[in-house]
Amino acid sequence: MEFLIKRAQKGDKDAFIEAINLCVPQLYKMGKSFISNDNDIGDIISETILISFEKLNTLREAKYFKTWLIRIYLNNINKHLKNNIKVINIDDLNHLSYKDKSIENFELKEAIKTLKEDYKVVITLFYIMDFSIKEISKILNEKEGTIKSKLSRARSSLREYYGLNKGVNNG
Repeated sequence: MEFLIKRAQKGDKDAFIEAINLCVPQLYKMGKSFISNDNDIGDIISETILISFEKLNTLREAKYFKTWLIRIYLNNINKHLKNNIKVINIDDLNHLSYKDKSIENFELKEAIKTLKEDYKVVITLFYIMDFSIKEISKILNEKEGTIKSKLSRARSSLREYYGLNKGVNNG
C-alpha cells in the first residue's frame, strides 16, 4: 500500500485508484455501522475519495494513508449525520440488512445505534473494524487513554441497554 501511495503522490492516478480499491470494502463496512442507506454510503465514499485525491499531497507519510483516509471518511459520515437528522421510518427498519458476519445480531446493532456518536465510533472501530486502541488513537487524533475511557463508557452504556447493570452492588 505504501508503495502505491508514494507513486500516487508523484502523480500516478492508477496507483491511487488501486490503493482506494483496496480500502473501499472496509469503508463500506464501516459506513454500514452508521448509515443504513447504501446510496448515502456510496456518496460519502465518493466524497472521501475526491477529498483524499485532492489533498493527497498533504499526507506526510504514505504508511499512514489508510488511517488518514478513515479520518476523512469519519468526518464525512459525521457531516452527513448532522445534515440529515430525521425521523426514523419504521418501514426502513424492516428493510435493514445485517449480513456482516462480525455482527449478526440485529439487537446489538440497534444497541450500538443508541450510543453517543463518539462512543459509537470507538466501538465500531474496535469491535467491528478490529482496529487496536493505538490505531484508533491515530485515526481519531486522541490519546490512547481517552480511547480506553470511551470504550469503557460505551461498554457500560451497552450493559445498561441490555439491563445488565441491574442488581450490581454499588456499595
